[in-house]
Amino acid sequence: MAGTDESAAFFSADAYARHNGIEMVEVAPGRARVRMEVRDHHRNSHGTVHGGVLFTLADTAFALASNSHGIPAAAINAHISYMKAASAGMLYAEAEEFAQNPKLATYTVHVTDGNGDRIAVFQGMVYRKTPRRP
Repeated sequence: MAGTDESAAFFSADAYARHNGIEMVEVAPGRARVRMEVRDHHRNSHGTVHGGVLFTLADTAFALASNSHGIPAAAINAHISYMKAASAGMLYAEAEEFAQNPKLATYTVHVTDGNGDRIAVFQGMVYRKTPRRP
């Protein structure tokens, strides 16, 4: 998935992200930005955005960034730290590649609200299915 068309096709196949109202904003090699407007079904019993929703938003940016090089990549580890509750408005997740080698790559994703305040930080690692050399 080296270009915008490939990224759009990859994203359109993600039914769970679409179900949650996540939109692809931008994808470049090793980077991605997505957004989601908070809806009633995203809130937990406290009236704030459910942690699983924040994880899904970050994971979507992670998937787009890690698959942006045209090499299939699958998550092997992911962790999120929540820093501030969100309850309304637009949320953004921006993924950035931290390190990459032929088989593994790591990413950091910042989840922010419409004011740019940090809501969560996500870190993930992928296994890259690089072709074997003859």
